[in-house]
Amino acid sequence: MSVLPPPAPGVPPKPPSRAGAPRRRAWPVVVAVGAAALVAVVAGVRIGLAIDDDEPDAAGDVPSLPVRVEPGRRLPVRAVAEAVGPSVVTISADLENGRAVGTGVVVSADGEILTNAHVVEGATEVRVRLPGETEPTEADVLASDAGNDLALLRIDADDLAPVTFAPTADVGLGDEVLAIGFALDLDGEPTVTLGIVSAVDRTIITEGGGALDGLIQTDAAISSGNSGGPLVDAAGRIVGINTAVARGDFLTAASNVGFAISADEVESVLASLREATDGEVRAEGFLGITLNERADGGQGALVADVEDDSPAAEAGIEAGDVVISVDDAVTDGRAGVIAAIRDHEPGDEVAVVVVRDGEQQTFDVTLAERAED
Repeated sequence: MSVLPPPAPGVPPKPPSRAGAPRRRAWPVVVAVGAAALVAVVAGVRIGLAIDDDEPDAAGDVPSLPVRVEPGRRLPVRAVAEAVGPSVVTISADLENGRAVGTGVVVSADGEILTNAHVVEGATEVRVRLPGETEPTEADVLASDAGNDLALLRIDADDLAPVTFAPTADVGLGDEVLAIGFALDLDGEPTVTLGIVSAVDRTIITEGGGALDGLIQTDAAISSGNSGGPLVDAAGRIVGINTAVARGDFLTAASNVGFAISADEVESVLASLREATDGEVRAEGFLGITLNERADGGQGALVADVEDDSPAAEAGIEAGDVVISVDDAVTDGRAGVIAAIRDHEPGDEVAVVVVRDGEQQTFDVTLAERAED
């Protein structure tokens, strides 16, 4: 099984077409039209009470909705979609060999838009079309974090309706959610699909060798063009940003397995993106080890090689060690180790716990800066 962003339909220069141009980064099936990256769209639903007709204000307020559903009742999809709709936008990116289309969410009243990094990766021009408008607005890419698959854009606009994020602790297994986004770049309003939270705190390896952690898994249908769109809960809050779907291969089958970057992760990365300017990419921490999955069913990841003069080598980590946690975060496999290290920045000191010859040892490592691939 592979986890990739749903392929995004793209438009080559000639002849015009919505068929997507392949993205350079290969992840769980990409949901951005014309891009290849991790993307899963999930939008939340709310429960049976009538929604206030007032639109969200500039502070990001949304109608107050109960979060849980009474037994035997379904969440009112239309009401939640209408409440969140003013904050969901279309992203169009011109690429060297075509066009990519994805989805974004408004995160500030004065024009900040959040989307997946893979939607705008390599773009020569980016445009945003707001709900209810016929003409797109040129957007600047303020900052991008490919490792966490998030990018911050800005358009010249005021009085937009920002989304409200839900604490990840409020998200529970079985909660109904909606995925909202511009699937397949279809004309008209965004596509809305209903599903549940299938699992929380997932970690996946991306095709580029990176990893995403703290993900929410959902069975809501996700398609190309949904990348960067919201996963919404019953109260109209954003519980995640859709980023990838799992795709089966000749050995495995995958059905309705999508992933969204959890709201807690999103807000943390958003703070870093706001500190960056001029499209600067956040520097990632670097440990200096090559990892393999364990083949014996045990927890952790096997250190296959340690790079000379790397932080790991200087700390004393050796090939054959099994990494079981990084800074008290348990790592179930190599995806967890990679994600935990890349979440840190150069200069951060982390505690790496390994098992060597049957005994646990802890190494305090000062991370270096990861070189560009």
